[in-house]
Amino acid sequence: MEGKVLIANRGEIAIRIMKACMDLGLEYVVVYTDADRNSEHVRQNRTEGPNQNAWRITSYTEPNDILAVADHTGCTAIHPGYGFFSEDFRFARRATKRDRPLTFIGPNWQVIRDLGDKINTKRIANKLGIPTIPGTDAPIYNEMEAEEIAEHLLDDQKNKGTDNPSILIKAAAGGGGMGIEEVTEIEHFRRVYRQLQNYAKRQFGDGGVLIEQCLRDYNHLEVQLLCSRYGERIHFSSRNCTIQSTGRQKRVEAAPGFHRSCFDYQFEEQKVLDQIVDYSLKLAAHVKYDNVGTWEWIVDRTGQPYLLEVNTRIQVENDISARISYIDGQQPNLIREQIRLALGERIGFKQKAVKFKGAAIELRIVAEDTKRGFSPWIGTINEFSFPNFPWSAVYSHVPQDRPYSIPSDFDPNLALALVWGEDMDDAKQKAAQFIEQTTIRGEDSSGNPIITNLNYLKNNLDRLLAF
Repeated sequence: MEGKVLIANRGEIAIRIMKACMDLGLEYVVVYTDADRNSEHVRQNRTEGPNQNAWRITSYTEPNDILAVADHTGCTAIHPGYGFFSEDFRFARRATKRDRPLTFIGPNWQVIRDLGDKINTKRIANKLGIPTIPGTDAPIYNEMEAEEIAEHLLDDQKNKGTDNPSILIKAAAGGGGMGIEEVTEIEHFRRVYRQLQNYAKRQFGDGGVLIEQCLRDYNHLEVQLLCSRYGERIHFSSRNCTIQSTGRQKRVEAAPGFHRSCFDYQFEEQKVLDQIVDYSLKLAAHVKYDNVGTWEWIVDRTGQPYLLEVNTRIQVENDISARISYIDGQQPNLIREQIRLALGERIGFKQKAVKFKGAAIELRIVAEDTKRGFSPWIGTINEFSFPNFPWSAVYSHVPQDRPYSIPSDFDPNLALALVWGEDMDDAKQKAAQFIEQTTIRGEDSSGNPIITNLNYLKNNLDRLLAF
């Protein structure tokens, strides 16, 4: 392949994109901030000299700096990774429509715009008959209309025998968990509605609210899709991301999404998994999705699925789906596939060529105190080593041959560990073995030892795929 890719991200995802580019014979350029000068994604490249391919910028969220580096180095494409600009349709549009256009490695900007709006995604899904969380798919501004909807949702839950029925009132213009209130009795609705509407006007300049049923007892599943601009669509099964921190950050993930060895489900798990895959493909076809994407679902204890949102980017956990998928006997590299498709190639294989086998688990290793609300730990790592097995892989930007000070500018994510096995029980045993043989030592500025979530990860393996 021909081209030169600017990697507009940091850490382990930058390294994975680097390796994918090398596999495809593509040149690449990385960027870094001063806080990341000791990261492996910088150290593995050249920060000076005639062949320099690592360039310092002020911020990963400063588009002018990033695009200036792309122009200076003659890049023809840009890979946003995840986070930062990966789901910013304005950045994608700017990159592709400027005087010196860049290929944006992701879906086209119109798709990012349309599916990046959760309200719009819900509206499209409802039109297609795809189940979403019961509630509104447009902002409500009228108090009487809002109360009528709220009462209907509460009554519907009571009629279905739902324990502790409740609804959520959300600021339509909010995000990141801001502007959400729960109501369990209709008598309290008006007071809470008025408070939230006033908050939304002050905070977001828009008093519109959304009202939806509050779901508690559920599993969080995802469907991994690979699509091309030629209308090709391939799925890589499902994964389960239910085990999360208090801040709803994923910590242990597994594929496939359900397995009877983990729990005695009230439903046919394969039927539900096939259903969410079919729904995801249906929505992808409708919007003409043309790159890697993830369809996020929640499934309640009865097996009822609800579409939550669409992530129009590569995700951290893409590789667990790849580790249970085989094409000609080989596990695919979805980042490599993503780049190929963005640069104009066809997928080149059919769904029937993808064979699913075994189970996989991803462990997100983080310097954090899980007993204190997953609070981040900042200090210096002095020893960092992992076992090397034929059934495991590690992605990390942390050096193993010298001390590394964790930058306070970002979340203290240290590594992603992937293990895979013949079935879920085998994968769990291998994950526990991997954790036991992992060594991470360090200390903070006061000399206190490093705190990581390794014990938390191990203790939660038995919760995988269960309600």
